Amino acid sequence: MSDPYEDSPERTFAALPPARGRGFAQTWWGQAWLKALEDAALDSEQVKTGRRLARVGAVGAVSVRPGRITAVVQDRDRTPHRADVLLQQLSEDQWDRFLDMAVERAGHIAALLDREMPPHLVEDAETAGVELLPGLGDLEPECDCGAWDHCGHTAALCYQMARLLDQDPFVLLLMRGRAERELLDELQERSVPRAEAAPVRDEPYEGVDAAEAYAAADILPPLPAAPVLPGEPGQPPLLDTEAGPAAGVDPTALAFLATQTAREAHRLLAEALRPDHEAHPVESELTAAQDAVRLAVGAAESPEFPVTARLGEGSGRDREGLELGVRAWEYGGATALDVLEAEWTVEAETLARARAALESAWEEDERPRLRASRNRWTVVDGQAQLRLGRDGRWWPYRKERGRWAPVGPAAQDPATALALAEGRE
Repeated sequence: MSDPYEDSPERTFAALPPARGRGFAQTWWGQAWLKALEDAALDSEQVKTGRRLARVGAVGAVSVRPGRITAVVQDRDRTPHRADVLLQQLSEDQWDRFLDMAVERAGHIAALLDREMPPHLVEDAETAGVELLPGLGDLEPECDCGAWDHCGHTAALCYQMARLLDQDPFVLLLMRGRAERELLDELQERSVPRAEAAPVRDEPYEGVDAAEAYAAADILPPLPAAPVLPGEPGQPPLLDTEAGPAAGVDPTALAFLATQTAREAHRLLAEALRPDHEAHPVESELTAAQDAVRLAVGAAESPEFPVTARLGEGSGRDREGLELGVRAWEYGGATALDVLEAEWTVEAETLARARAALESAWEEDERPRLRASRNRWTVVDGQAQLRLGRDGRWWPYRKERGRWAPVGPAAQDPATALALAEGRE
């Protein structure tokens, strides 16, 4: 591997050994990269072909530079093909917003220096209008085999790239347009404390009666611009006053709920201000039990508010059950919580697709022995389990202290999920 502190805008990684018996992405950001490929490819057979080629070591050295990765991939008959995958670079304005956001939180810089990409860094970047990880359709393929969509060669390159991302998330940032040394230098320059005064509006926005606005739509001036998203959630008022609390009011619980409400309001506003907000489905309303788990995640991040026991009691879960719920939520929100707590009968058509995916995920002599029960496949004489979600993705589980516990995010590839479940790096 090339020197990670090299100033060159291009890095070249030596060919990796075959990946038999292991998943391609162990980190959550590597999983997100593969999800962008697997969700966008029109031909799932080509994706499977690419996975097999990458697994047997058919991908040569990988060149990474801003906006593009390149490698030579050999077919099973040893025919070489040049494969390229393109990812749009961030604009200068987007980099400015990302860097300003990163320097405001010392933990983000520390994580990058440790070659990690914590979810909060990505979430905060999204709040600032910067998408670090690729989404649906962001990975554009080019191959000299003539395919117009992802072929086996570009898919193999993407699977190999997931392994590289596991080792170093700066590879993704290089694709987005910044070499590691350049990025770290800019972060250091911006780390000098800066005081930015927020503009103060002298007068509030004037409202218009809804009925009048509808009747006079053609003559009214355009609506004002959307408000600017605050850099951080607002802080609730302090409850430490000389007056005691009213009967039945717990100041600790009230302060916790106010803090969590401010965080959720900030997240919802960020979602509403996204350019493609209208294309995203409306989130289903959480049940009281689901919302208790969501709040318990916030309680884990705010240990000064000891409310976890009350959340467990209110949601009908014991301490260990709530801990498992929090783990599941951190891996995939309400969807992951449903996989943890609900066991369901797989319909015939979905079951056939699941069995086909299991059969194609491993070579015949490497396929593990699995015992099926409804939407759960357990390794015979093992401590690992795969659970099929209602969306067709596979979730890794491992038995801990007699209970099945989630150990990673969902994957399209059952082999990747099982590698996580078995703790294979």
